[in-house]
Amino acid sequence: MSDKDIALMAHLMRRAGFGATRDEIETKVEQGYERVVEELLNPKNPNTLPDDIIRRYHVEQSELRQLDAAAANWMYRMITTECPLEEKLALFWHSLFATGYSKLNQARCLLNQVEMFRAHGLGKFNNLLLELSKDPAMLLWLDNQDNHNGAINENFGRELLELFSMGIGNYTEEDIKECARAFTGWTLGNAEYMSVRATKDSIWPYSRIAWHFDFREYDNDDGEKRFLGETGNFSGEDIIDIIAKQEATARFVSTRLFQYFGADEIDESGETVIKAMMASYFESGYEIKAALRTLFNSEYFKSEAARFARVKSPAETVVNAIRLAGTYRGPELGVNTVAHHAMFMGQSLLSPPTVEGWHEGTEWIDSGALVERVNFAAKELSDPTKPGIRKMIDRISNQGGTLSPGALVDQCLDLVGPIEVGDETRDALVDFATIGGDVDAESLVEGGENAQRVGDILRLIASTREFQLA
Repeated sequence: MSDKDIALMAHLMRRAGFGATRDEIETKVEQGYERVVEELLNPKNPNTLPDDIIRRYHVEQSELRQLDAAAANWMYRMITTECPLEEKLALFWHSLFATGYSKLNQARCLLNQVEMFRAHGLGKFNNLLLELSKDPAMLLWLDNQDNHNGAINENFGRELLELFSMGIGNYTEEDIKECARAFTGWTLGNAEYMSVRATKDSIWPYSRIAWHFDFREYDNDDGEKRFLGETGNFSGEDIIDIIAKQEATARFVSTRLFQYFGADEIDESGETVIKAMMASYFESGYEIKAALRTLFNSEYFKSEAARFARVKSPAETVVNAIRLAGTYRGPELGVNTVAHHAMFMGQSLLSPPTVEGWHEGTEWIDSGALVERVNFAAKELSDPTKPGIRKMIDRISNQGGTLSPGALVDQCLDLVGPIEVGDETRDALVDFATIGGDVDAESLVEGGENAQRVGDILRLIASTREFQLA
């Protein structure tokens, strides 16, 4: 297989997932690019670490009401999944449809929402919006339990149009009010008490338990409404169907998907891809999967210019480093600190700062966050006893012979990415590697004296600008 094929597949797995090891990349190259795209777009069994195994080691991950435990549980899923796009897209929707623990004080309902994103995130956008509109976490986050017939609360209706589907400038204040009227009576029910009879009676009907959706017909305004130029006795479902067919919605969704999976900045070529994604959105009946298929198979996405054009989010940075190092494949008590590291970098899972979610791209990087990003990745990649690092060292060792400092650096860059760094950065890496001189491949065997040298080079690679990009 060619270096070109390896680089393209690595690019796809960074964008549609959390990166991949060299062994994983080579396996997927053998499958073929288009087949891998379809596999990513049609996830099956993720084979994640089973919940019953997790709970044997993490009592706090049984109820999952607390933020720390819930965030750590999601980290396990991202680290171990064999369906990376499913999880990456759930992270995307979590930021776009931002809902947080700070107001809900209940993390289980947030994980339920993430599960909903997994189930519907690749499907039709109108179906996803409908599920979102019934989601207890979102209902409470945007106060729709206080949206009543004759006394509307506009919070959910406003954000549905502004932040979730169309964007400012594509609707009026009157549209917001009419939208809110349609969603009156969409509220929370008390949690079902899990018993043989599965009744809705509970000793904690509205406490810190996972709620469910309840439609109260008597509180719903079923009168005539005028919304986005159409008139009728619209229900919430009707409102969503009208939203989904708007060109502004197609542009909004395609643009946000492009910025998350394509590039932080949109140039002329990117605009062409977005228009093609919009066409796929309409042709497929508003399918997210179709828009992403168009993006991933576009010549723009496959081009070298599109590579390393996005700043990794903190969650991506953490999961990418861990997957490369091969750690946390089983229950480990330190998994809660993994979620903490993402928080220290600026992304507290299940607790976005506002309804706008996180500001992404270069805004992920500041002096404090960058130090945390570098330190975490450097620690993961520098330990030659970790299984993923040991595999990299073994691949270098199996070539035999003697490697110059430059050849050793190039091997490490290749196995971590492949990553292409600037001349100045490569020179600095080679200068560091030169301190130890040439490397005899036999000295890299397990326990060999030069194994740590590889780890130290990987530590420096983790500090490069290029490692922060996807």
